[in-house]
Amino acid sequence: MAAARKSAKKSTASSSRKPAAGAKKPAKKGAAPVGPYTPVVRAGDWVIVSGQLGLADGVLVSGGVAAQTKQAIVNLKAHLAGAGLTVADVKKTMCFLTDMDTFATFNEAYVAGFGDSRPARSTVGVAALPMGGAVEIEAWAFKPVR
Repeated sequence: MAAARKSAKKSTASSSRKPAAGAKKPAKKGAAPVGPYTPVVRAGDWVIVSGQLGLADGVLVSGGVAAQTKQAIVNLKAHLAGAGLTVADVKKTMCFLTDMDTFATFNEAYVAGFGDSRPARSTVGVAALPMGGAVEIEAWAFKPVR
C-alpha cells in the first residue's frame, strides 16, 4: 500500500515539473501533421521541422507551386516560431517537387519566403507527395540550448 501511495505521489510530482531542457515544444500554430509523426522536434541544439505542404486549414491552397510554396513557408515559420526560432536560424532545407519543370517558379516563391536567409538546400523531384501536394519543405535549424 505504501508503494502505491509513493508511486501516485511520484506521478503527481512529475506531471507538475517543467519539461527537461531540450524537450520538444509544441508549435504555436503550424499545420497539423497529415500522418503519424511529430511536426517539430528539438534534438540538442538542432530543431527539425518535418516536411511542410502548402496546407491551410487542412486543405491544399489553390494557385499551384507558387501558392503552395508560399503556404508551406508560412507553415514552416509557424512551427519555427513555436520553438522560438525564425528562418534566420535555418541552416538546411530539403525540398521536394512533383514537377521539376516548376523549379524556377518554386525558387521565386522560396526566395520571397526566406528573404535574405539562404540556408543550404537540396531540391529533388519526386513522383508524388501526400494529399496531392506539388511541393514540400523540410528544415533543420540550429539554436543552442541555453
